[in-house]
Amino acid sequence: MSFSEFKSISEVQKAYKIKYEDGLFISEKEVALSQGFIEDFEFNKENIDIFSSEASRSELIISPLLREMYKNHSEKYSFWIQKSIVFDAVLSGTPDYIFSKKSSLGKTVLETPIVIVVEAKKNDFEQGWGQCLAELVASQKINENVEKPVYGIVTDGNLWQFGRLKIDIFTKNEKNYTIDNSSRIYGALEFLANLIEQEEYST
Repeated sequence: MSFSEFKSISEVQKAYKIKYEDGLFISEKEVALSQGFIEDFEFNKENIDIFSSEASRSELIISPLLREMYKNHSEKYSFWIQKSIVFDAVLSGTPDYIFSKKSSLGKTVLETPIVIVVEAKKNDFEQGWGQCLAELVASQKINENVEKPVYGIVTDGNLWQFGRLKIDIFTKNEKNYTIDNSSRIYGALEFLANLIEQEEYST
C-alpha cells in the first residue's frame, strides 16, 4: 500500500485513530513578492494556459511559489521535490513536495519532515487530503515526536488549503486561499514558515 491509496481523511482517521477538527491557525504575513517573481508569474498567466495540465500547474504555479518562500528559509530547512519517505509497508510513498529540517550532513540527507505539500490530482481535494494526512502520519512517526506539529498543504494550483497534525488531532484550517491573489498565498506560506521556526527553535 502507498499514500495515494488513501482516498479520504476519514480512511486515515479510522486506520490511525486520528481526531478531526476545524480551526484557524494560518494567517497572512505581510511580505512582498519580489518584482522578478511577479513579472515571471504575470508573464506565465498572460501567455501560457497554466491550468491546462497537472504538469503546468506544478511547474508554473506551485513550484515557483514554494521555491520563492523557501529562499527566505534555506539556512534552516531543506526543500524536496518527489522525495520518497518510508515508515513501514503501508506508510510509504513519494510526496510531491517536502520541507524538512536541514541536516548537518548536507542537502542529500532528509531529516525531520515538517511540511508536506500534495497536488490535488484532477482537482480531487478529498483524495488529496487522504494522501496528505497519511503522509503527515508517516512524518510524525519518522520524527518520533508527536508533540511537534507537522503541516500539510493540498493545492490544485488555484485553491490552497492548509492542515496540521499534532499528537492525534488533525486540524483543517478554515480559511482557504486562491491564486487570484498570489501575494496572499505567499503571505500564508511565510506565516507558516515563521510559525514552524518558532515551534522548532523555541526553548
